[in-house]
Parts: sequence; structure tokens; C-alpha cells
Amino acid sequence: MHDENRAFTAYDYKEITVDKKDAAQYIDCYECFGWQLNNKVTSFDIGNRTVLHLKRDRNIMNKAELTRLTRHFEACMNEIHSLESSKTSTASVIALIIGLVGTAFMAGSTFAVTADPPIIWLCILLAVPGFIGWILPYFIFKRVLSKRTEKVMPLIEAKYDEIYEICEKGNNLL
Repeated sequence: MHDENRAFTAYDYKEITVDKKDAAQYIDCYECFGWQLNNKVTSFDIGNRTVLHLKRDRNIMNKAELTRLTRHFEACMNEIHSLESSKTSTASVIALIIGLVGTAFMAGSTFAVTADPPIIWLCILLAVPGFIGWILPYFIFKRVLSKRTEKVMPLIEAKYDEIYEICEKGNNLL
């Protein structure tokens, strides 16, 4: 059953892997650049990521500019992901360093008590900062995380605004 009246359309195809939580945004934004979800290919999940299959008419007008805007959108999304991960990475590094220093003090305390003869006063002296070094990382992590979030959120919001402008330009070109 071949329809004689139907014109042939050539497509460009694109496959992208994104976080599940961002899939809807990617689909919406790619539509602004002429891409549409390819319903003939099943998208599949890999852990917390999903693979999207897109297609676009090869003869679309303003293809070069739409491709440039698509790359700009992808770069903005990558910057947002980097900013998001920077919130926890800085806090984690600081908390881990403090935890390691606390562990070093606890090791010194252990060696002091197992020495022959045991040096109890040194054991106590080293155990106090050791315990502090084990307890403090949680609170420091929370504090650094909140301060980093305060600093990064305006940058992330600015990137989202930039993405919306890019999508609007792309939509106007269609």
C-alpha cells in the first residue's frame, strides 16, 4: 500500500542521552530548532538517563542558524549541569579533608594509647580534635552547600533565561 500522492521527505537524525529529569525540557527546546521526537524508534533508559531519538526535515529553512542555536543551547545546558554539580563538589571536598584530618588525629591517639608505656594524656589530647574532625564535616558540608547554592542559583537562572531566548530565536526562524 503505497500512497502515490505523498511526497518524500528526507530527515536528519539525532540521538541524545540526557538525565530523565531534563528529558521534557530537552524535547521542548529541540522542537524550537525544528527537531521532533522520532516515534518510530523507542527511547530507552540507562539508569537515571534516557536516550532520545530526534528527527528533522533535511530541507528546513535556516538550517545553519538553527544548528548554531542548537549548539548554543547544548552548551548552556552543559554549563547548568556543571554549576549544579559544583554546589556539592566543593562542599564534599572540604568535608572530606576535615574528616581525613580528624582520622589522622584519631590514629595518633590510638598510637599514643598503644605505646609502651601508654601515654594517656597524649591520647586524650589527640582524641578531642579527632572526634571534632569526625563530627564537624556534616555541618560544614551543609553550610558550604547552602552558601554555594546561594552563589550559583543566580548564574543558573541566567543560563535558563539565555536558553529561553535561544529557543525563542529558533522558534521564530521556523
